[in-house]
Amino acid sequence: MPPRRPFEISGQSVEGGARRTVDVPVSLLSDHTPVSLRVHVIHGRKPGPTVFVSAAVHGDEVMGVEVARRLLQSGLLENLRGTLMVVPIVNAFGFHNRSRYLPDRRDLNRSFPGSASGSLASRLAGIFLDQVVRRCDLGIDLHSAAIHRTNLPQLRISPDNERTRELAAVFGAPVILTSPLRDGSLRAEAKEAGVDVLLYEAGEGLRFDEMAARAGVAGILRVLRHLGMLPAKGIAKARVAPLVCQSSRWLRAPAGGLLRTYRGDGDVVEAGEVIAAVSDPFGAQDVEMVAPDGGIIIGRAVMPVVNEGDAVFHLAQVRHDDPARAVEGLAAQLETSPLFDEDEII
Repeated sequence: MPPRRPFEISGQSVEGGARRTVDVPVSLLSDHTPVSLRVHVIHGRKPGPTVFVSAAVHGDEVMGVEVARRLLQSGLLENLRGTLMVVPIVNAFGFHNRSRYLPDRRDLNRSFPGSASGSLASRLAGIFLDQVVRRCDLGIDLHSAAIHRTNLPQLRISPDNERTRELAAVFGAPVILTSPLRDGSLRAEAKEAGVDVLLYEAGEGLRFDEMAARAGVAGILRVLRHLGMLPAKGIAKARVAPLVCQSSRWLRAPAGGLLRTYRGDGDVVEAGEVIAAVSDPFGAQDVEMVAPDGGIIIGRAVMPVVNEGDAVFHLAQVRHDDPARAVEGLAAQLETSPLFDEDEII
């Protein structure tokens, strides 16, 4: 078989069977320090799909950076078919400042498709879209909750897209949530370019979470295996089907004060169940939070201090005969079952 043609990016070539980190120029800081979009390219010896994995589109969502780091350390990638582009930090500006946003206070995930003559966020969006996203057959974008919130590991997919629904099931996170595309988002603009994107949400802003990291790495490897980019050996299939949720809503604090939560992420609650209470600092008032519907908690606030109207619980509606047992099985799968060969670092 003749060798594959080199993969070209930002004026650099990556030969078949090689891997390289390429710096794609983005901008200069105010002191003229250069800022780059760093893309690690693994160009397999044999042909196959081209996939990107990205993290830190929001600079404070560091959980995805850890997932990308663990992925790149996996020896399983040595046998990759096709091409994998991993961008552990898309928004380097926000990452360095521990901020969701760029210095111009814009949200990168509302700035696509971008423009070479636009704002800093718009320019970065355009570079990422042109150099990475549009060259791929599929993308996996890694996110977490914002600071002071945490998310149960979950996949967000577009409604009525059977391909992403299938791949989300292969990924094997506890929950699959259908989520409409938003104007200016990476998912929406990638869809316009014919590229499906799986959005992984897990953990808390500016924090690491072991279960979120394990679920993320395992899920990505499962998807690459399903696409024929990796051999089956060493990658365990998900043994428990994820819970598919068609809708969700935020439950908000009924009063300001000190929050005491009685249920956590991954818990299944029933309509009318008391799930939290908010008290004033003097203990004179105590207001209960009651679940208006049954469902599974896929996100929650972790700060014990709230104002009236603050989002406290993200509750998703699920159709399942026994959702509590399903969640227990998914949690056990992440905590106890071997996801890789024994000598594989996760």
